[in-house]
Amino acid sequence: MGSALETLCGQAYGAGQVEMLGVYMQRSWVILNSTALILSFLYIFAGSILRGIGQEPEIASAAGKFALWMIPQLFAYAANFPIAKFLQAQSKVMVMAAIAGAVLVMHCLLSWLLMLKLGWGMAGAAVALNASWWVMVVAQLVYIFGGACGRAWSGFSFEAFRNLWGFVRLSIASAVMLCLEIWYFMVLILFAGYLKNPKVSVDGLSICMNMLGWAVMVAFGSNAATSVRVSNELGAAHPRTAKFAIVVVVISSFALGVFISIILLVFRRQYPSAFTSSTDVKKLVYELTPLLATSIVINNVQPVLSGVAIGAGWQALVAYVNVGCYYIFGVPLGLILGYKLDLGVKGIWYGMLSGTVLQTLILFWMIYKTNWNKEASIAVDRIRKWGGHSKDHVRHA
Repeated sequence: MGSALETLCGQAYGAGQVEMLGVYMQRSWVILNSTALILSFLYIFAGSILRGIGQEPEIASAAGKFALWMIPQLFAYAANFPIAKFLQAQSKVMVMAAIAGAVLVMHCLLSWLLMLKLGWGMAGAAVALNASWWVMVVAQLVYIFGGACGRAWSGFSFEAFRNLWGFVRLSIASAVMLCLEIWYFMVLILFAGYLKNPKVSVDGLSICMNMLGWAVMVAFGSNAATSVRVSNELGAAHPRTAKFAIVVVVISSFALGVFISIILLVFRRQYPSAFTSSTDVKKLVYELTPLLATSIVINNVQPVLSGVAIGAGWQALVAYVNVGCYYIFGVPLGLILGYKLDLGVKGIWYGMLSGTVLQTLILFWMIYKTNWNKEASIAVDRIRKWGGHSKDHVRHA
């Protein structure tokens, strides 16, 4: 839901309406914290829900306990994501990187102390995650409240409570678009829990999903950079610059994905040992590595295209594309290959990867066919609608 700010803050900043950024962030805080309160009930009853849909009792119980411990992180997310979009729109990325780097060091030390040295196990992991996220939130707020953002932050305002319903609609469209993408690969692990050997399948897929997550972190950074650059340039009525930025970041992300995939394929016998001592799990990860490598290449490009969609404000349209490609095409195909044709984990992954490829091709086509001059005009109208004061020289820049 916080990605709604990528569109609004980015375009407002590009148009010179800097004072609106703080208001947008506060509106998002109101909406996201209210949503987090509702979502906390899913965390509270996670164990029962997982057992109710047929997951193995041991897995469901462990996940349920961990979800309870992770409730504080949920509210840290609600505070952090609007802050991140607020800072990204102003290209204040280095301070975010510095804070995140310091917190990462703290997190590693805290995880080692609580999980290994003190033997707290999963509870220690939860405490470390909760503490790390909240330290990051507080550090960023200190930076913002200290005056480093100039006119973008002028203090708390009742303006944050104006036009909340309209803001909710855009936030929901953003959430649907991104959640459908994120849940798509998370559901792989859920489906693995129903296979003949669920523990090995879940362990193997969890390792692969960790590798995929780490590998595409740079792509997620490109996603944010692309959405900021596209929204800034559209807000400033520079459509050609927006197009050029898209071409550069797509080529760069594709090349990086190929490079990472080659490294994984070369070391496919070695890297599973960093995660597990189980021979069966290592064997499964070895067999899944070619699929993982292909997924990394595709998923290094796909987030960049999603970033273009966010920067241009296409969240609702892309949400429909995601429903069709992922859940009407990809998931059913994966279930047929995995269960009906008895291909197991590989079959499920083949089907779902096919859905990602289809979605990526459609986004390519949408971007190629877009009239970017028209998108720049739409951006000016959007800024006026959400409380900015459009200037004639911006429209005709």
